[in-house]
Amino acid sequence: MTTAPSKPVRRPGDRIFSGIASGTGVFIVALIGAIGIFLLLQAIPSLQANNANFLFSYAWDTNDLNNLRFGIPDLLWVTVASSLLALLLAMPISLGIALFLTQYAPRRLARPFAYVVDLLAAVPSIIFGLWGIQVLAPVLTPFAEWLTANLGWFPLFAKGNVNPAGGGHIFTAGVVLAVMILPTVTGVSREVFARTPREHIEGALALGATRWEVIQTTVLPFGKAGFVNASMLGLGRALGETMALYLILSTTAQQPFFSLFDGGSTFASKIALGISEAASSPLAAGAYIAAGLVLFVLTFAVNATARSIVARKKEYS
Repeated sequence: MTTAPSKPVRRPGDRIFSGIASGTGVFIVALIGAIGIFLLLQAIPSLQANNANFLFSYAWDTNDLNNLRFGIPDLLWVTVASSLLALLLAMPISLGIALFLTQYAPRRLARPFAYVVDLLAAVPSIIFGLWGIQVLAPVLTPFAEWLTANLGWFPLFAKGNVNPAGGGHIFTAGVVLAVMILPTVTGVSREVFARTPREHIEGALALGATRWEVIQTTVLPFGKAGFVNASMLGLGRALGETMALYLILSTTAQQPFFSLFDGGSTFASKIALGISEAASSPLAAGAYIAAGLVLFVLTFAVNATARSIVARKKEYS
């Protein structure tokens, strides 16, 4: 005769902890939704008063409230272009550093070297901005001129029609952003690669695999989803960067010309540049809030895409 299994007894501490954890999760979701609703409600009056196409117009004039005109294509282009360039530069470097620290470097060297990389995240963004425009931009100028001279037939490397002086263009901004997101992508990737099951590595070595073959067959497949997630975290960091790009990018009015050697503003730097002057007028402030709403949606979409990619990779792994 078999007896039915008894239900597990839940202690008061378990119920309290479960309630707190669930409440925290609901609170975070509600907070994100409240932020989105606030931005939307604040932006609607300005969008209704806008005399230009918000999605396709390159105009931005919030001074004349009787003829309010603002659009986001140039802001979207500069934000996405600088962030993607940063991601393309940072991903291979971060991957190499993470693999070196976890698979090649001796422990006495790996630990302090990892600390040095992590310390980059503690440097204020305004310092990166000053370094970028004062030190890095003059160094990159000859390379930028070489690219425009030899690859100018390709739109991304064509000579910009704004030609910002001092190297304050998207290319410099992307390189600086790559340095800024390097510790984020490297740190997460390093932690993921370090958790590769030891028996898998030892099994591959026992079968005669070289160190690089071990990385190819065990470490990279195990940490692929984590590396993608780390890269998307870095991309989200780059999309929202403000002060560094505020200092680097030339804010000369940009025409519809998609070159890495043009100036312009990102969503965040545009808001930082003009919101203090527009704060006296709700309609003018609403134009910047509308730009912030687009950035909010863009960042949310990037993170949601990252989560879906990671979840899909876990299903098929």
